[in-house]
Amino acid sequence: MAKFKRILLKLSGESLMGEQGYGIDTKRLNEYAQQIKEAAALGVQIGIVIGGGNIFRGLSGAGKGFDRVMGDQMGMCATVINSLALSSALGAIGVKSRVLTAIRMEPIGEFYTKWKAIESLERGEVVIMSGGTGNPYFTTDTGSSLRGIEIEADVMLKGTRVDGVYTADPEKDPTAVKFDAITYDEIYTRGLKVMDLTATTMCKENGLPIYVFNMDVYGNLMRVLSGENIGTLVHN
Repeated sequence: MAKFKRILLKLSGESLMGEQGYGIDTKRLNEYAQQIKEAAALGVQIGIVIGGGNIFRGLSGAGKGFDRVMGDQMGMCATVINSLALSSALGAIGVKSRVLTAIRMEPIGEFYTKWKAIESLERGEVVIMSGGTGNPYFTTDTGSSLRGIEIEADVMLKGTRVDGVYTADPEKDPTAVKFDAITYDEIYTRGLKVMDLTATTMCKENGLPIYVFNMDVYGNLMRVLSGENIGTLVHN
């Protein structure tokens, strides 16, 4: 029995690189698809938002001379590429999925609406929501917060390459201590970077809990859904 009925799964674009350093590692992509298939088999309704940092990041592009708005639009397109790749990988193993885009780009994907997404979820399709919010200056973290709230998800599962929220960056500070649970207010007070401030505030104000875990370890998504405490719960 799954712990949640409907989830918003936020996947990192950087994680899709695997060991390559750029682009899409098919091994990592297929592992993600298989984990999602296992979760869907439990009857969990799955909405997904993927970042685009493995291809292009608007903010870093702006630092290299790109116009910020155009850079962010390039980043939105990168999320669509990743979403199509995941949809293709899911289709190859028999999982029905639907790609929705925040900006119109038929026939690549259907234009996103809340009701279209929920109807697809209730039909048992995995819904991949791409293009961020459709606006510049907003990250895919904010896009995932917005979509999670809109589709009335029980939780946002933030799949990263670390296994939770720590007192400091565990990749830089070996003395960092992991939290099993932490409140939004404590994140603000400690200045921890779980997601950007806009995304975190949206989740706090709308009562959407975030569960941070390491998606790159195969089987972890099922462990989270079965109730194992392998990450960090962020809540009000």
